[in-house]
Amino acid sequence: MRVAILGGTGSFGHAIAARLVACGQDEVVIGSRDAERARAVAAELGGGATGASNEDSVAGADLVVLAVKADAALATAAAVSAALGTTPLLSVATALSFTKGGVLPDPEALSLAERVAAIVAGPVVAGLHSVAAVNLIDAPPEEDALICGDDAAAKALAIELSARIVAGHSLDAGPLASARALEGMTAVIVNVNRRYKAHAGIRMTGIPET
Repeated sequence: MRVAILGGTGSFGHAIAARLVACGQDEVVIGSRDAERARAVAAELGGGATGASNEDSVAGADLVVLAVKADAALATAAAVSAALGTTPLLSVATALSFTKGGVLPDPEALSLAERVAAIVAGPVVAGLHSVAAVNLIDAPPEEDALICGDDAAAKALAIELSARIVAGHSLDAGPLASARALEGMTAVIVNVNRRYKAHAGIRMTGIPET
């Protein structure tokens, strides 16, 4: 699979790219607003990874991962929409509010992924919100990945990809509207991690082995 990672120079995008390169099954393209920086990161990763501007990185991709920070997600989606065309996009960002009382979920009625879906022409799926970049550094973490979306083919690609990123299950979590819960879950996990000084993830119990 050819995978373009928009925001691949950031912490989470870089972590996903490094895990995919280590797995060795995908053609990885690092995307960034700064093409030179993208190429430098790709050279550091090795494994045949390449780098380009966000717009150029999506050319020929089977799946595009939108891994920029939440406050840049909508603008980035708009910027690449023409080049993206109908290519499936996996949205992994979550908009959070950091307050004295704790981390709060996005107050918007629609998830960030749903708002991205209103901008681009292709199918949008959402997932990997419960996976922390730091947990991807050394090996696939013993966690499950939850993926939701309305397009079956796009969701299958994202599930296939996430199965190479985590050591647990890669699970179909329903329609794209479920991204509202998945993104909100990120706030819960961040609060737990802050309270217990941890890097917690999620494991779903009772899932049959296939």
